[in-house]
Amino acid sequence: MIESTLPFAMRVSPRIRRWLTGPDSDPSVRVRFWVEVDGRSREDPRVREAQRAIGRTGWAASILDFQWPDGHWVTPGTSGRELYRPKYVATNWLAIVLADLGMTRSDPRIRRTAEMILDRWSPRGGDLSGKTGEICVTGNAVRTLIRFGYLEHPVVQRSIAWILRAQKTDGGWHCFPSRTSTLDGWEGLAALAEIPEEARGESIQKSIERGAEFYLRHHLMEEGRTRYPPWFRIHYPNHYYYDILVGLRILARLGYGDDRRIAPAIRWLRTKRRADGTWALDGAHPDLDPALAGYSLRGLGFPMLLEPVTLPSRWATVEALSVLARIEAR
Repeated sequence: MIESTLPFAMRVSPRIRRWLTGPDSDPSVRVRFWVEVDGRSREDPRVREAQRAIGRTGWAASILDFQWPDGHWVTPGTSGRELYRPKYVATNWLAIVLADLGMTRSDPRIRRTAEMILDRWSPRGGDLSGKTGEICVTGNAVRTLIRFGYLEHPVVQRSIAWILRAQKTDGGWHCFPSRTSTLDGWEGLAALAEIPEEARGESIQKSIERGAEFYLRHHLMEEGRTRYPPWFRIHYPNHYYYDILVGLRILARLGYGDDRRIAPAIRWLRTKRRADGTWALDGAHPDLDPALAGYSLRGLGFPMLLEPVTLPSRWATVEALSVLARIEAR
């Protein structure tokens, strides 16, 4: 018997289990359920079989069907800008999704994309922060490349160092010039969370602790006098937008599930569960409230979805169950 990666397997109804792991589900969902909810090892034969299917069938395969031979999507050319726009269908955005779905550099199609990003977005001897140094861009790129298998790449290592330097004195990050942080600036902490514990030096660990404390201090949802409605809706892909499930995913993965300050966010997550035991996507990004957010989308944007909104979502459900499994395992 292969040892479980969790102290116990979370109790899930047979119907939901079949829905998430049956032959009509996406292999990325099957892997996540078996490893993060059911507590199976990645060496489990069923996990390995589903992992091999990612990129051959399902959502990842559909995205890769539209990849150009050199590794880009939508906009050919040589500039880094063409990897970023139009939002949210250009190379940068689809690479983020493919990393979330579990693809790695072992697939040559992913290697071509990753090496294109590394080449176009980092000057010689530099990092991925570019001219503007935006944590939303750099954090997403670092998180994606680590998931693809590029943690030890010099550009990624220099970019991690940039993320540490960009951290505010209050512990968080902000994508725009500011002395203080915002919950919206989640990408820095999310990138650092991808670094295996054994690879985290003292400076990285201290940065993670300060970043987690910033989110816990705000109970993952309290910032300013008025609640920001999009934070209380579930989305995927998130791109560079925040919602409470994003915060829960990061902090649960970092081991903060037993901190009492996370309790309001967990209660919110439980209220989002539907009567049939599933969770749904509430909206597609850009999901903005310009009057409260203080910014709006510049240029053209094309919402991208793996599943329809308002209906039971396998991705939202396995995401929520993964959070609850990590918290209940503590």
